[in-house]
Amino acid sequence: MSIADEIKDKLAGKIAHWHEHSAKRIYFSINPQDIRGAVSFLFKDLGLRFATASAQDTPQGLEILYHFSFDETGEMVSVRVLIEDKKNPQIDSIAPLFKGAEWIEREVWELLGINFIGHPDLKRLLLADEWPENKYPLRKEK
Repeated sequence: MSIADEIKDKLAGKIAHWHEHSAKRIYFSINPQDIRGAVSFLFKDLGLRFATASAQDTPQGLEILYHFSFDETGEMVSVRVLIEDKKNPQIDSIAPLFKGAEWIEREVWELLGINFIGHPDLKRLLLADEWPENKYPLRKEK
């Protein structure tokens, strides 16, 4: 069974949108409350490696993409979540599952203001100490 088929089978009721950009590039969307279970499945059960995460402010909400690679085949899998509540954006941290997510979650928290629930050490990473609280440089505030 392919990686794509295993993901579709295991996460069938949680996938809101599926897109195969190419034979080795898959994107799928899930609800924010399902992130920890989905990435745990990719990492622990399928053996995918967490590469990084990226985030952006969109008109619909704050979007996070979690990127995973399957090094044996060169496949990349990206999990998309959209946090619609821009006033109190939060999501479960994936850092308790793999330490490699700690710094990127700190960066996203600092630059976009997304609170990662359960993060072991959510503190500033890039901005100067005198940067104002609750001001996020990558937010498209009106």
